[in-house]
Formats: sequence, C-alpha cells, structure tokens
Amino acid sequence: MSTNSGVALLGAGIFAKEAHLPALATLGNAAPPLKAVYSRSEKSAQDLADAAKAALNSVPDVYYDANVNSNLDTLLARSDISAVIIALPITLQPSIVIKALAAGKHVISEKPVAPDVKGGRELIKTYNEVYKPRGLVWRIAENFEAEPGYRAVGAAIRGGKIGDVIFFKTVVVNNIDKESKWYKTPWRTIPDYQGGFLLDGGVHFVAALRVMLSRPLTQVSSFASLNKEYLKPHDTIHAIVKAGDNITGTAELTWAFPTAARPQADTWVITGSDGWIAVNHVYRPNAPAVIRVVTKSLVKHEGKPDEEKEEVLEIPSEGIAAELKSFFGAIVGQDDGLGLGDPQAALSDVAFIEAALNSDGQVVDLIKLVDG
Repeated sequence: MSTNSGVALLGAGIFAKEAHLPALATLGNAAPPLKAVYSRSEKSAQDLADAAKAALNSVPDVYYDANVNSNLDTLLARSDISAVIIALPITLQPSIVIKALAAGKHVISEKPVAPDVKGGRELIKTYNEVYKPRGLVWRIAENFEAEPGYRAVGAAIRGGKIGDVIFFKTVVVNNIDKESKWYKTPWRTIPDYQGGFLLDGGVHFVAALRVMLSRPLTQVSSFASLNKEYLKPHDTIHAIVKAGDNITGTAELTWAFPTAARPQADTWVITGSDGWIAVNHVYRPNAPAVIRVVTKSLVKHEGKPDEEKEEVLEIPSEGIAAELKSFFGAIVGQDDGLGLGDPQAALSDVAFIEAALNSDGQVVDLIKLVDG
C-alpha cells in the first residue's frame, strides 16, 4: 500500500474472525495495517483483538460502546484510519455505513447492501449524491462475486466455450440445526429482516450466478416456505428465473434440509448450445476450499460426429482476499477494472431474494423492482 493510513474492522462475529482476519493475513503488505477493532461489547472487541494478534502478529486498539472514550465515534475520529471493514448485523449496517462515510472513511461493508430493496436504494442514493463526490469509496463485500473461479466461468461463457447459454439451474442445499455456530449468533436467532438465512446466505449464490451468466436476472416467479419453525420467517425458495432476454432457469435454495448429508448434486449447471458447465464450491477438511469447474463442450469436425471434450479445473477459493485487495487498491487510486463491490449490483442480488420471498407464484420484474 502507498499509504501510511490504517484500517479498522467493525464487528467481532464469526466472519470477522474466520474470514476477514485470515484474508488480511494473506494480503500482508498489500493491505494497510489493522489499527483498530470495534464491537458493541468490550469482551467481543477484546476477543477480536486477541484473534488479530494471533493472525496478524499485531495488536489493534479496542473500541466498544460502553466507554465514551473508546467508542465507535472515537475510532472514526482517528486521522490515521482511512478505511473501515464493516461486518455487523444486517439491520445495523446501513446506519454505520453512513456514519463511517460521514467521518470521511472509505467503506467496505458485508453483503447484503441493505435489509431490503427500498433501504438499499436510499443508501445508494445518499452515497452517490453526498459521499461519492467527496472521493470516498464504498463497496459491498460480496466474496462470491470476487471468487476467481466464478469469474473464470463467466469469462469462459462470454468467450463462447459452451456456445449460447440457453438454460441453467441453481441448487443450494443447507442444513442449519440449533447447534450450528451460525444459528447461535444472536442476531440470526431472531432475525428482524426478511428471509432469515435466505437473505443472509442467499445473496451469495445469486451474486455468483450473476457473475457467471454475464446477463442480468430479469424476472422471477417463486414460492417461499418455512419448514423448520426456528428458521423463521422463511427457509426455502423454489423459483423459475429469466436472465437477459431469453435465458431461463430454476433456483432452489434451502437452509432447512433434514440431514447434514446432502444428495450429490451440482450447485450450478449452466447449459449452452455447445456444452455445459457444472460449478461447485468445495469445502474439504484440512484442505483449502476450491471452486470446482467441470466443462463438457462439443468439438465439431467437418464430416465427422461431434467430439465431447471434458475439462476439470479446481481454482483456489480466495474471494475475501480478492475483494479486500481490490478495495484497498481503489482507495489509493488503483482501479483493477474488475468492477467488484458495486452497490447497485449488490442491490440486484437483494431484489432477487425479496422478489422470490414475495412472489407467491406471480412473475416479478426484477429490473422494475430495483429501479423503484
């Protein structure tokens, strides 16, 4: 980094400790130093600082709400902190985004961009009118969008590797029981936002689909259901989807599968006129996660039968480090051209989930929903 300014991490939950700290460690000198951490309670803030010491071999200053001399306002007043990473509960994040921008900080905030489309539109409008003209960068941390594996699939499709895309499917199967570390997070236990895990986790898979298809999702007709009472308000979506002008597909997303064991199925299958691509995010015990991409394409020979060619790639999963590296570059004027973290694109992901939750079988125009 060509700046001496540091970064602060706001939020001390699982993702801050298990995702953001390792990503900062991976980036090393490509990231500014972590100078401060914040959480609403002193204990959680101190726990995060201890984790940061172990991961980064440095000790950030601790900020929390109970002490007026070391609360969030005090942190944001520091001139040696130019940027913040926000990983706070979904309904709290928009107000903290504005608070940080108002303090003159560059911001990368965890997905979703807002709890609903209306709130997201208002947040984006305020940023575009008030803070973007001041040269402040605000990005959404959507790590699936940044994954090199998904971006490679998008590039292959745009390059015609499977011909013209004609249809697709997305199958997301998750089992969340009451002992899950994700369920035990207090703000997830009693969610005060639409969709519960469907919003919190579902936007990831919509973002990946957006990147791979290279076409906007335009229409959805869906049914949402609740199959486990403790996962209120909804835990499952079944949808028929249209992308662009003529690509159709299906999306099944559930966090209410009855067993931890899952049936063998590809998360995404994108079918074209000359082949197909199957994509999975593979997590393996004691091994780095990878994006596994299987491509079957037709090789045409004049006067001979078509030949089926298979290609299998395993691309290391590094979306969080990639999104942070891109953000840190942007705040010192280095545009990598990837277009990561665009709040408007993240709003389209929220729009899909919102539409799928409320459709009840009716067709919802996603473009009109985003535009208001």
